Amino acid sequence: MNGDWLIRGRDGRLSVYLASDGAVLCRAERTPGGPWDAPRTVGGPQKVHAVLAVGHGPDGYGHLASWRSTVKGEAGVVHSTHYRPLLAPLDWVPVGHPDKKGARTGVPAVAVDAQGRAHVFVRSSTGALGMAAQKEKGGWDPWRDLKGEGIVAEPAAVTGESGCVEVYAVGTGGLHYWRQREPGSPPVLEETLDVTVRRGTLRALATSAEHTTLFFTDASGDIHAWRPGDKPVAVLPAAGPGPVAAIRCELDGHDCTLLAQRSASGRVAFAAYPTEQESAGAWWTESGPQLPDDAEVALALDHENRVAAATLSPSTGRLLLTRRKDEPGLALRAWLEV
Repeated sequence: MNGDWLIRGRDGRLSVYLASDGAVLCRAERTPGGPWDAPRTVGGPQKVHAVLAVGHGPDGYGHLASWRSTVKGEAGVVHSTHYRPLLAPLDWVPVGHPDKKGARTGVPAVAVDAQGRAHVFVRSSTGALGMAAQKEKGGWDPWRDLKGEGIVAEPAAVTGESGCVEVYAVGTGGLHYWRQREPGSPPVLEETLDVTVRRGTLRALATSAEHTTLFFTDASGDIHAWRPGDKPVAVLPAAGPGPVAAIRCELDGHDCTLLAQRSASGRVAFAAYPTEQESAGAWWTESGPQLPDDAEVALALDHENRVAAATLSPSTGRLLLTRRKDEPGLALRAWLEV
């Protein structure tokens, strides 16, 4: 899964998404902070591949993207919108292929602009980055070639506080960065950072009115924070092999960035620091039970703007959840299976 698969809907309910056995499943709270429903299939009866990208718009709607087989040996990207956790998502809608047709090329990423339009990114067969964007009045614009070379893994897409979409990807020469210069315009390749990045460790977050921050793990195993136009800053050693989950939240009256990652020990590790002040330092604190190797971690703010953390194992479907206590610091409640 690529993106924030734990999201808060416009009615305050939390929901999670999971790719499983040719389908995408959704689980949601019946009431904000209450019990959870059983898994439901997203997008109708159509079979999709075991990859999933999730984006979340300012309107609270979830946007999902995956691949679906078309003819033998070929596939196309599909998209679904989920308006409320307890309503059925729309059926999968074909978006096409960055090369017009061909086999699946990679895991997509989704970002949603200030107007609620989804932007789907995926590498093409030539290693460039392709993008398709929703039209303002429905349908999809043709795929655009955003250039870039040698893209090797899933991109990380994010919407800045300006409402403009930005995207990062690892390719030839290091990290590539694209951004929209104004709403509705195609993202432009702005910068390439010469750095070696561990595959599959990108996570982007809007951290101020001016900046988004990309978190990645370098070849030495350190997590770095990079805001384009500046140099990357080492935050702390990675707790485990995968990407971090990241969210901005208020801790004891301070605007903080909270990171979470499945650690090498199998538990969830948390670290927080003042937003965009990596020099303040951060350190990991582990929480919860040991998890399967494929367990993923996600963060969100619940209906009371409390931090909620979830872990989900695609192999078992087991969903665990915790929330912040009403106490100073980052004290968490006991992890519960839902």
